[in-house]
Amino acid sequence: MGRLIRLLPALLAFTAVSAGAAVSVVDDAGRRVTVQAPAQRVISMAPHATELLFAAGGGARVVGAMNYSDYPAAAKTIPLVGSNSQIDMERVLSLKPDLIVVWHTGNTARQIAQLESLGIPIFHSEPNRLAEVAGNIERLGRLLGTGPTAQAAAGALRRKLAGLEARYGKRSPVTVFYQIWDQPLYTLNDAQIASDAIRICGGRNVFGALKVVAPEVSIEAVLAADPEAILAGKRYDPANPGLKVWAPFPGMTAVKRGNLVTVDGELLTRPGPRTVEGAAALCEVLDGVRKRRPR
Repeated sequence: MGRLIRLLPALLAFTAVSAGAAVSVVDDAGRRVTVQAPAQRVISMAPHATELLFAAGGGARVVGAMNYSDYPAAAKTIPLVGSNSQIDMERVLSLKPDLIVVWHTGNTARQIAQLESLGIPIFHSEPNRLAEVAGNIERLGRLLGTGPTAQAAAGALRRKLAGLEARYGKRSPVTVFYQIWDQPLYTLNDAQIASDAIRICGGRNVFGALKVVAPEVSIEAVLAADPEAILAGKRYDPANPGLKVWAPFPGMTAVKRGNLVTVDGELLTRPGPRTVEGAAALCEVLDGVRKRRPR
């Protein structure tokens, strides 16, 4: 009898899911999202959302995705429903989704309005901090009915994140300029998840206080900030100078100490489950910066 009592919560949860009981969560836009039964046909409107859905145990249920949804490998075979500039609404309707996951930063207001007009449940995913990624996985798991898988993934992510914060969070600060584009020069503010990775590693984004998420800055402004390290993603076009733009300024601290570093921008800026991997690599980079300080 005692064993039955202990199993009762799990049995009730299974019965509710089996009976098609409605499930509700609050998304990152503060809106309540309700599905009448676990979602079986999901469309992901952003690459990071695709990764979140796979982590939550719903990869096989993603029937449509946006361009650049390339991780995990199985995501590359998902039919595309558009790009960040245009959605094929006919394709969306033909796939008969019962849940759509959107990204406010990556999808335009017009695109989101189009999708909302369909009357299909929409989950807004917008993790701005690494800790928020785990919460996204858990809530998507609830909507998918894959709670145990999602909770396991979220728990593993939280443990890795806690380990990074404990190891690096209190180390001596490193001032950082994160260069996301070079012509013109763009960076990120503290509202973007990459800045949270910098913070966790004991760094400080020199332009973190700017109001625009991806502001354009001048070379003169970077010279005035004189960061200890300059980070940039990989160059996909050999014609772009990338970090070479700083070669004419040997007096800069970052240049003088050899702290011009190429990082995996996809891991740091795509707010999905792999951001913790990106943060771990970044922490090692910033530790190297500390070691190159003059004695």
